[in-house]
Amino acid sequence: MEKMFETATRNMFRFPFKGIINVEDLWQLSLKNLDSIFKTLNSQLREVKEESLLDTKTKEDKELDMKIEIVKYIVRTKLEEENLRLKIKEQKEQKQKILEIISVKQDQSLQNKSVEELKNMLNELDS
Repeated sequence: MEKMFETATRNMFRFPFKGIINVEDLWQLSLKNLDSIFKTLNSQLREVKEESLLDTKTKEDKELDMKIEIVKYIVRTKLEEENLRLKIKEQKEQKQKILEIISVKQDQSLQNKSVEELKNMLNELDS
């Protein structure tokens, strides 16, 4: 994968999106916009394959394949990052819920103590 990004930056790959953008700009785009670029590249790939009677790949064909793989990689990475963010958010919410339940149970425990026990607890806190 690193070699692919190195090749893309060294050869200054450009991608079709509201004009032309570079590899670094892809990371800033939404999944919807990346999908749009993917569809455009895929359509170009189909055109290239339809026009050729031979199965030999030109430099342009290889570049187009690599561009498609770069967009796929960025989409996969963004999806994984989003899933991780959601998982962390869910865990945080679950932890907060557990802490709230613990607090309620502690309050219930205090309410179930006798007046004498509560006075003793107060005296211990004052000392």
